[in-house]
Amino acid sequence: MTARLWRACSAASSRIVLVVALVLALAVPASADVAVPQLTGRVVDQTGTLSSGDIAKLTQKLRDFETRKGSQVAVLIVPTTQPETIEQFSIRVAEAWKIGRKKIDDGAILIVAKNDRHLRIEVGYGLEGALTDVTARRIIDEIITPKFRTGDFASGISDGVDRMTRVIDGEPLPVPSPTVNFGNLDDLAPLFIVTLFVSIGIGGVFRAMLGRLVGSLATGGIIAVLTWLILGSVALAMGLGALGFIIGFIADLFSAITPGTGRSRGGSWSSGSSSGGWSSGSSSSDSGSFSGGGGSFGGGGASGSW
Repeated sequence: MTARLWRACSAASSRIVLVVALVLALAVPASADVAVPQLTGRVVDQTGTLSSGDIAKLTQKLRDFETRKGSQVAVLIVPTTQPETIEQFSIRVAEAWKIGRKKIDDGAILIVAKNDRHLRIEVGYGLEGALTDVTARRIIDEIITPKFRTGDFASGISDGVDRMTRVIDGEPLPVPSPTVNFGNLDDLAPLFIVTLFVSIGIGGVFRAMLGRLVGSLATGGIIAVLTWLILGSVALAMGLGALGFIIGFIADLFSAITPGTGRSRGGSWSSGSSSGGWSSGSSSSDSGSFSGGGGSFGGGGASGSW
């Protein structure tokens, strides 16, 4: 009787433990890692901490630095990295964003977890000789966190980035190749305007002297050579040169048509007309036109809190 009672109590206890475990499992959902934010620009703020003006100034500063030095620096502000530590989250961001040039690995990311009151400077392999762990920690402790403690996040981040770029400037790195950002149509708009002006205006002189075909070819060639000499981009030079030839040739054809008749002044042919074009929105940031260059990270850098 006693043994039977003990077995019954034991079975009942096992059921109670199982029920409690199931209730706890349902009541406490499993924590998932924070998703790595999409790289939409040099400054990604998911907390609304920085104003649009702050982001624009910081973005321009980092863009100018990359143009001059070649290195890429990015800033990320998130509410939290929990359940991960900021070190674990930062390396996932670095591996996903690939800031810095491929095989040079000259990228760095300043990551701020605002609600956690933690931050980290993640450093690519190629910058570990200059932006050492000790140096990164001093930048955090002496430059950034004092401003954060007073609530001045914009100045803390801006001053921290300034110190990071000055340190990176001391690292001997390959000179950046002349490049044109094809992702930002606003940057290309002036080139199209100049090409249009040269093709129609100046190109008209060459077509008058050399004929329609040869004059248009000469105009396109001049545009291509000037583009290559100024910007150092062969692809862009060829593209604008071809565009200059086409614009000049078509402009000369239309100028030869007698208005209202659809016939050339020589009376030998007629043609319909078609139109087309493109438009582009503008933005104060480099959203959609910035991407990592393929840089690698190995966990170098430093973390801090405020």
